[in-house]
Amino acid sequence: MSQCVALPFANSSEKAQAMVPFNRILLCYDATPEGRRALRCGAALARQLQAETHLLSILDIGWSSGGYEMLSTMKFDIDEEAAKEILQDGIEKLDGWGVPAMGHFVVGSAVEEIPRLASALRADLIVIGHRPEGLFSRWWSGDNHALLLNRVSCGVLFEVSE
Repeated sequence: MSQCVALPFANSSEKAQAMVPFNRILLCYDATPEGRRALRCGAALARQLQAETHLLSILDIGWSSGGYEMLSTMKFDIDEEAAKEILQDGIEKLDGWGVPAMGHFVVGSAVEEIPRLASALRADLIVIGHRPEGLFSRWWSGDNHALLLNRVSCGVLFEVSE
């Protein structure tokens, strides 16, 4: 079981004195238990640091239509709706925790889209939930973890569950 760790800042002036480098945080959210844990931890960190917060939901288009174009279009529409609902759910959770956030919805692969948005936002930190058998396992296995880490110029915090 993981646990969020609070930073020892009593107020915002202490934050400024400590020169905390995380002023802009990108939270990646997929509504899995790992994603929810990462969202909670990322929200606690963002709130404590008073960081600008962004939330990302990705519709992974890595699936194949198998030649059934009409069915694949229907599946895409359903998946897109679900991904947008996940994003809205995350925004509402953050708002409930007192963390205002800008939502971002993209279509593509996590390995490509996370670094792209992090760069565009000039994020200082990316927070991602991970479980070896979870949703991110399809890109985390093999060399993909190195691909993500090699494509970003900021810190990455993985909330890893057992």
